[in-house]
Amino acid sequence: MDATPYPSNRLSDAEIEKLRAAATLLRKAERPVRILRAVAWAPEIEEKFFADGAKELPKVTYEPLNAEPVREAMKQVRAMADGASPVHAWLRRIADSVDMAADMLATIGTKDFHRASVRLYGSPQSELINCDVRPLDLARMLDYVLSAYTNLEINLNAKGEFPTITAAEMQPRMQAILKRHFGDQTPVVEIADHLSSKALAGSKYIRLRRDAKFSDRDLAQLVQHEAFIHAGTSLNGAAQNVFPILGAGHAGTTRTQEGLAVFAELISGAMDPSRMLRLADRVLAIQMAMDGADFIQLYEFFLDRMHDEHQAFENARRIVRGGMVEGGAPFTKDSVYLEGVVRVHNFLRISVQETRVDCIRLLFAGKMDIEDMPAITALAEQGLCVFPKFLPPWAKDLRFLLSYIAYSSFLNRMNLERVRDHYIELLGNCARTSGGGPAA
Repeated sequence: MDATPYPSNRLSDAEIEKLRAAATLLRKAERPVRILRAVAWAPEIEEKFFADGAKELPKVTYEPLNAEPVREAMKQVRAMADGASPVHAWLRRIADSVDMAADMLATIGTKDFHRASVRLYGSPQSELINCDVRPLDLARMLDYVLSAYTNLEINLNAKGEFPTITAAEMQPRMQAILKRHFGDQTPVVEIADHLSSKALAGSKYIRLRRDAKFSDRDLAQLVQHEAFIHAGTSLNGAAQNVFPILGAGHAGTTRTQEGLAVFAELISGAMDPSRMLRLADRVLAIQMAMDGADFIQLYEFFLDRMHDEHQAFENARRIVRGGMVEGGAPFTKDSVYLEGVVRVHNFLRISVQETRVDCIRLLFAGKMDIEDMPAITALAEQGLCVFPKFLPPWAKDLRFLLSYIAYSSFLNRMNLERVRDHYIELLGNCARTSGGGPAA
């Protein structure tokens, strides 16, 4: 008898109904666990901070979540998803994630909030899968290599200025691009007065902060990151009629969703040194806060990096929101961007090598973690998970991705230290010209 090349995890009709009921309960029970809403700061906090000369720690109060109803619902979910298939394990993992998120919000504003965020999102010290490196190592390397490239002449316009685009100018440009991609399901691009970041995406909207200034690269980055990934996976997840939990973003999906969004910026050519450094700076700042830095020290760190008071405040706020402004207990969510992009890149690399294009495309079928893929393929095998309608261009037309990853996979087999030594010696014998780089 021929061996089956891939496992089959077919579920009986009775088990499918039981799992659907568990997923429905999950979807209902996770709705009150809105992490970013719970840790948000009122606009008046920033106003007072600057009115006090940026010398006083902000005073922030939070409303703790009553986690007990969520815990009880998750117990029921685990009892209903008590089988051994990948789908059962997937639903139990979601239950665990929602449970931990509820516990985190129940302890908001304390050191226990920080400890729970580490369990949920990891930290700068988390080891990458089967690697001897951490997000902190990648952040330090990016900081070392890219810091000299934030003011290159190629970033300037004809007047020798860094180009800026207002939210009002960005809105119609982005709306036109999204219309071509999403058709009659195009998210509306809105301008909002108060946002924690320059842009925020949902399945039906993308909001731009009214007072934000955007670079020429921000349009491409926001389209790739917020629209093609975050809005796209939201819409694809909402189309999953059998298991609509795929339309719900929760803490357990954050690492993969943000990693996929950053990878989209990279593979599409939208990434630039300033953006990559911002991601690295967040990881460095989380480590600073874990080591005891308070809000003002974080604010001064970011202000030294970007010379923008408002953005420095926002970045420092991202690090301490939900935790303690006095230091020692940050919110570690922003460490997932670098960790996530490494995980996504490695997953795509091995998927290409193993000719698993089906897994690459199913990654966009909704809000999921890479580790959920055995469950997603099991559902797809039985027609219980439909392939995504909205794919970013680089995943819809895979020719460049396949070529790039096939080539880069070979580079991983080379002795990079020996290659590096050779070219450092070569470059040491090259005169430095004025042709477009920072001085040594």
